[in-house]
Amino acid sequence: MPKSVEAPAQRGLPGRKAQAARNDELILAAARDVFLAEPKAPISAVAERAGVGISALYRRYPSKEELLRTLCYQGLHRYNAEAEAALADSDDWRAFTGFLERVVDADVHSLTTHLAGTFTPDESILPAVIRAGELNAELMRRARESGRLRAGVTTADLGLILESCAAISLTDPQRAVQLRRRVLALLIDGLTGSGDLPGPPPAPDEFAHRWQPDSR
Repeated sequence: MPKSVEAPAQRGLPGRKAQAARNDELILAAARDVFLAEPKAPISAVAERAGVGISALYRRYPSKEELLRTLCYQGLHRYNAEAEAALADSDDWRAFTGFLERVVDADVHSLTTHLAGTFTPDESILPAVIRAGELNAELMRRARESGRLRAGVTTADLGLILESCAAISLTDPQRAVQLRRRVLALLIDGLTGSGDLPGPPPAPDEFAHRWQPDSR
């Protein structure tokens, strides 16, 4: 039988730490599935889906709020990692569109649309939030300098684009990915269009208020 492939977080770790790392990956993957389907699901549903004991889950995540917080913060770090990778591309427009494609494929913004307002953010995420803003601004600057970005598009519009794709949810995950890519291709074509856009771009508080607890 072929040997199982260990995730990067597990390699080089002693037995107990490797098991803890495996459990953590299982818990977070299960939490994503459970809470995207039903944000009000109990934490016990995550343990059951992950195949770990509830005590093992609570040792790592003492509360549902902490688990939700970690899940969403993980999504933001993935977003930033994709943006960093995009900036290494010498082709400004390809860097911008490739970034959008990878973030849509990673389905990062489903976490935002489903879980915003279900937990209280803390200050530990501020550096990543600030970095995301910097990366968005740089990607947008380069896209604009490519000469292909439509006038009037702002960094705030990226959230609308990515959340529009994340809104496509089907029982068949592979088909959902196909349709998200299709919609994104249509939206990218719109980013190269001409003419005035209707209305002002999103204001920061139009997104930020959702992260206040009980705002759902």
